[in-house]
Amino acid sequence: MLNDRLKTKLKNRKEVNALRSIINSEGIDFCSNDYLGFSKIKWSSQLSSGSTGSRLISGNNPQFTSLEKNIALLHKSESALLFNSGYTANLGFFSCIPQKNDTVIYDQLCHASIRDGINLGLARNFSFQHNKLSHLEQKLQQSSGSIFVAIESVYSMNGDLAPLDDISKICQKYNAHLIIDEAHALGVFGENGLGLANNIKSFARIYTYGKAMGSHGAAIVGSKLLIDYLINFSRPFIYTTALPPHSVERIKWAYENVRNNKTRELLHNHISFFKSKCKHPHLIESDSAIQCIIIGGNLKTKQYAQYLQSKGYDIRPILYPTVALDTERIRICLHTYNTKNEIENLCQLINQSI
Repeated sequence: MLNDRLKTKLKNRKEVNALRSIINSEGIDFCSNDYLGFSKIKWSSQLSSGSTGSRLISGNNPQFTSLEKNIALLHKSESALLFNSGYTANLGFFSCIPQKNDTVIYDQLCHASIRDGINLGLARNFSFQHNKLSHLEQKLQQSSGSIFVAIESVYSMNGDLAPLDDISKICQKYNAHLIIDEAHALGVFGENGLGLANNIKSFARIYTYGKAMGSHGAAIVGSKLLIDYLINFSRPFIYTTALPPHSVERIKWAYENVRNNKTRELLHNHISFFKSKCKHPHLIESDSAIQCIIIGGNLKTKQYAQYLQSKGYDIRPILYPTVALDTERIRICLHTYNTKNEIENLCQLINQSI
């Protein structure tokens, strides 16, 4: 009976052209989150690849403490706490900080990790229309208990930016606690590539190291009180094996090298060049490394992506239910290692297919 149920669910996915499978990356990379090319930089480390246990048992070492102090300093916060990924950081925060009589309000385009964390918690939760401040304020007026507002500074499936200053002011007006996920801004935007929210009043920020930083893991930054609470009550932190020492060292290396303004300047030149060459009418407005074109329909979007793949470009379709019905799209990620010739040839293919 269980097998029948699983087969039926998979069959249903297949019928709507939403069945997922794991495939190898082939062709020119226009799909990865390695915006600065940091993951391609090889290095030799004599540090252990195993951490032997959780941070609270045997997995801690002075590297963690030193890096967390530096992360807090760089991001203008009291404290920081490393997690094994951006997903577990969001899961760890939203599942334990908001309580039963509280309210969480989140942008409807927030990442699945934020929504999963909220669903594991006990607080009431509502979404607000993407980047629509009037709708956010309406939801705030209906909220009770401690209020939390969850947003991303750069949205992963649109590539567009949140109006951080305006949202922060609204949160202050209603005494709401703002949480900002900086996954796709770190390394790409801000002074020294440190993201868009360093100077934005917030309760907590989440920084992910598997995107532009070319490593793995994540950190939550905030007050010392917040970090102490997470250490004691965040189950994804307490009950997981710690990052290995070489991963911690790699994050440190990324912070030291992300300050290179010429690298970010090259990336932003590529972004401007792509926008000047791509003439598709359904290109979502974005100044980030994420450029998305709405195609609509799972089958049509998959076929469009397959066409570009057949021409040698590694571009993936983003399908329903990952995005809303009829907003299925191809997601093009730009990198420092893409050449202008590669970008121009890709745009010509896109323009010819309109």
